[in-house]
Amino acid sequence: MNNSVKTEYIEIINDDYVLNKPSENIKAVLILFGGFPENAEDIKREFKILENAKTNNIAVLYLNYNRKFYLEESELLKLSEQLEKIIKSNKLPIDNIYIGGFSSGGTLALLISSFMTDTNSNIIPNGVFIVDSPIDLAELYDTAEKNVKRDLGNSFTEESNWLLQTFNEEFGNPNSDISKYEQYSAFTSKTNNIDNIKNLKNTKIRLYTEPDTLWWKKNTMAEYEEMNAYHIKRLSESLNKLEFKNVEYIPTTDKGYRENGERHPHSWSIVDKKKLINWMLNK
Repeated sequence: MNNSVKTEYIEIINDDYVLNKPSENIKAVLILFGGFPENAEDIKREFKILENAKTNNIAVLYLNYNRKFYLEESELLKLSEQLEKIIKSNKLPIDNIYIGGFSSGGTLALLISSFMTDTNSNIIPNGVFIVDSPIDLAELYDTAEKNVKRDLGNSFTEESNWLLQTFNEEFGNPNSDISKYEQYSAFTSKTNNIDNIKNLKNTKIRLYTEPDTLWWKKNTMAEYEEMNAYHIKRLSESLNKLEFKNVEYIPTTDKGYRENGERHPHSWSIVDKKKLINWMLNK
């Protein structure tokens, strides 16, 4: 006979976040950043990890923090303080914290994790993961330039025009001066620069991506070297050479689907939720 009682879960909805947490015996905390336009509800819809979390007494914090590809020093400090405040006010444990994000949210996860580890914040994550994130801003610029020239007349062209305008205003052209890109990027492959994540040497890292070259070629005319997947693989190789302790590069096949059923390799769904939970709990 099974005498186990299912732990009650509490949902707290705030302007800055949505938190689902067990009423007692919290085993771990999972902090999630969405992609560029995603808020907490979008993450919940696209990444259905809550049931897995509930089975394992894990608190899930969905952030409304978005629309950023990089973080200024002041933003890192403010975000770090905000996360500390959320953890403290909701009485969440700090001994087993994991931070992850999809697309640009994964880049933010890497940057804030390294910052908090470096500053000996009250929250030092045990692990961080990214889901097909654009980690290299200089390469993002070059790809946007190619997309504009292709002029496919779709959302990729629109996004690329916006990116070029924004990056030119903020950082200039990386092919003239790459220093600003190195200052803000998680990884600059042209110069093999990882300064902004160097403090994660002893942190568990997972790099998820779905390198579906045929899909990208058909839908955007992109070559493999222009895909997030290519630069994520290069980052994993760089980190291993630099003797980072626990880096896993996880390429997937035909796992990328949006919640509405649309096939898209750039999706939360490429993450195996059960294996992610086991990774967090060291099972």
